[in-house]
Amino acid sequence: MRFRILHEIKGRMRIHIFHGQMSCKEADILQYGLLCQPSVTRAKVYERSRDAVICYTGERSDLIKLLQRFSGERISVPEDVWQNSGRKVNHYYQDKITWKVVLRMAGKLFLPVTVRCAAAGCRSARFIWKGVHTLCRGKLGVSVLDGTAITVSLLRRDMKTAGSVMFLLGIGEILEEWTHKKSVDDLARSMSLNINRVWLLADGREVLVDTEQVREGDHVVLRMGNVIPFDGVVAEGSGAVNQSSLTGEALPVSKEKGGYVYAGTVLEEGELTICVKENSGSNKYEKIVRMIEESEKLKSNAEGRAARLADRLVPYTLAGTALVYLLTRNVSKALSVLMVDFSCALKLAMPVSVLSAIREAGAHRITVKGGTFLEKVSEADTIIFDKTGTLTRARPTVVDVVPFVEETPDELLRIAACLEEHFPHSMARAVVHAASEKGLTHEETHSRVEYIVAHGISSTIDGQKVVIGSYHFVFEDEGCVVPEGLEERFDRLPEEYSHLYLAIEKRLAAVICIEDPLREEAAEVVGALRKAGFDKLVMMTGDSERTAASIAARLGVDEYYSEVLPEEKADFVKKEQAAGRKVIMVGDGINDSPALSAADVGIAISDGAQIAREIADITIEADNLSGLVTLRSISSGLLGRIRKNYIQIVGINSGLILLGITGRISGIFFRESNLSEFIKA
Repeated sequence: MRFRILHEIKGRMRIHIFHGQMSCKEADILQYGLLCQPSVTRAKVYERSRDAVICYTGERSDLIKLLQRFSGERISVPEDVWQNSGRKVNHYYQDKITWKVVLRMAGKLFLPVTVRCAAAGCRSARFIWKGVHTLCRGKLGVSVLDGTAITVSLLRRDMKTAGSVMFLLGIGEILEEWTHKKSVDDLARSMSLNINRVWLLADGREVLVDTEQVREGDHVVLRMGNVIPFDGVVAEGSGAVNQSSLTGEALPVSKEKGGYVYAGTVLEEGELTICVKENSGSNKYEKIVRMIEESEKLKSNAEGRAARLADRLVPYTLAGTALVYLLTRNVSKALSVLMVDFSCALKLAMPVSVLSAIREAGAHRITVKGGTFLEKVSEADTIIFDKTGTLTRARPTVVDVVPFVEETPDELLRIAACLEEHFPHSMARAVVHAASEKGLTHEETHSRVEYIVAHGISSTIDGQKVVIGSYHFVFEDEGCVVPEGLEERFDRLPEEYSHLYLAIEKRLAAVICIEDPLREEAAEVVGALRKAGFDKLVMMTGDSERTAASIAARLGVDEYYSEVLPEEKADFVKKEQAAGRKVIMVGDGINDSPALSAADVGIAISDGAQIAREIADITIEADNLSGLVTLRSISSGLLGRIRKNYIQIVGINSGLILLGITGRISGIFFRESNLSEFIKA
C-alpha cells in the first residue's frame, strides 16, 4: 500500500493513502484489515479524504513495514462488516444537509424574489397541513405551533421569516432522523449475531465448522441454549424456540419438522437439525433494526414524560402568544412566544440524551438494548450475582482428573470433552481446552447428547450410558455409586476445587477437579456498587455450601445461596420484587436465563452462553466487572443530564421570550436557538 505520513506522535500515526476515489466498502475493508493486525490497537479510515488514523504498540518501523506490505485484496472480510458499517448512512445525511444548504444559498443568490416567494408558499403547504391534520385529530402538538408560525408569517407577507423557519425545521428534521438512525444502527450492530462456529451435519456425522463455510441447503445441528444462526426449516427434531427478540412473543414457540426458524432466536428446549435457507448475516441485522425501531423498549420513561409535557405545553404557548398580542398589539412580539416554544426543545433533547447515553455505554463496550433499562439501573437497589463465570473468571482450568476405573485419566478426560464440547458453559470449555492442550482427539462416538439445565449431560457411548455433571445430578438424580473399595479416595478429593463427576453405567468413573479463580476485581467492584447506592448484594450459585461460603466471605456480599436451581434463582428475583425492590440480575449461563428474564434488568457477561446474552437487557464485557460500576454511573448521569436539560430549556427559552417581547431580538432567532440546543444535545 502506498501512503504518506501526515502527522505522528508516539503510538499514533495519521497517513494519507494514494488511492483513487475510495468507496465506503473499500474503507470498511481497510479499517477491518488494520484492526486485525496484532500491533494496531485502534484505526479509523476516512474515505472522503482517503486518510487513516492508526494507534499502535511496538516500534514505528514495524508499523511502516506492515503498512507497506498491507493489501486489502488478501483480507477475508465478513459481509456484515461492510454491509452494516454505517458509512453509507453518514454519507446520505451529510449529502442531504449539504444539498439543502447549497440550494438555499443558490436560491437567495440567483432566483428572483417572486420565485422565492412562490417556492416558500409551496413548501409551507406540508407544514400547515401537518398542523391542520393534528388539530383535526383533536390534539395540540408541536406541528400546530410550526404551522401557526409559518401561516402568520405568510399572512404578514414576511416570506423571509417563513422561509427561514421552514429551512431550520427541515435541517432539524434531518439531524433528528440522522441521529436516531445512526444510534439505532450502532445499537443493532452491537446486538447482531456473534456466532463463529456451528455443528454441521456431514455424511451422518457432526463437524464443527466456521459459519462462513455454511451454505444454503446445509444441515446444522442445534441444541438447547444455542442461538439459531441462520434462517431455515426444521429437518429433524423438535424444540421450543424463544422468538421474543423478533416477534415480541413472551412464550417459546414449539417447532417440529417442517417448521421455520429465524436467525437470532433461541432454542430454549430440545434439539433441532435445520436446513439452512438464508446464510447472509444481514438478515438478522435488518430484523434487529426493525425490532428496535418498532419496540417501545427503546423509549425511556423520561422520553415519554418529555413528549407528554411537550404536547401539554402547546395550549399554553398559543395562549401566551394571544395574550402578548392583546397586550402589545405587536405581531412580531407575539410571534416571539410562538417561535420559542418549549415543546420543540423538550421533544428533541430528551431522546437524543438517551441515545447519547446508550452510545456512551457502547464506548465502554456495554450493550444496552433500550433507554428504559438505563433508567431502571439507576433506580435499582438490589443486585444478584451468579458465581461461576460472573464473579469468578470465565476461564476455569482443569487441575486434575481423579480416576475411579481402570481407564487412564487422559482417556476419561477425552470422554468428558467429547460430551462437553456441545454446550456453551465455562466448565465445559475448561474440559474441552484441557483435552486440546493434551492433544486428545475425541471423535463423535456417542449417541444423541441430552443436556439437563443446571445438572449435567447424559448420552450413550458404545451402548453404555454416560453422565457428567454435578454431585446432585450424578448421585441423587441418576443413582450412580462410588466403586467399592474407593470410598476413601472419594473422601480425600481436594476441597479447594470445584468437582465435575463422570459416571459410566451407574458407576463413578472420574472426578474432574476444576480451579475456578475469583476475579481479581470482584471484591472491589462489590464495594464500589455498595457505595453507588445498592443496599442489597446477593450471590447465588449451584456450587456446594462450602465453596459458596468461602467466596461470599471474600467478596463481602450481604447474602449468599448455594446449590440453587435455575427456577429458584428466578423465584428469588420475584420475591424481592414483591417486597418492593428494583432488582438487577447478573449472570452468564443457560441456568441464569430465567432469572435474567424475571429481573427488572438482566445483565449478561459477553462471553457467556448465547441464550443469556440474547435474553439479557444489557451485556457487559467479560474482561472486567467494573463495567457494572460504569453502567451505574452512566445511568445516574443520564438522569442528571435530563434534569439539567429541563432547567436549561426552561431558563434559556424563558429568557428568549422576554428578549423577544421587549423587542431585543427577532423571532427567527428563536428557531436557530432551538436548533442549536438540539445539535448540542
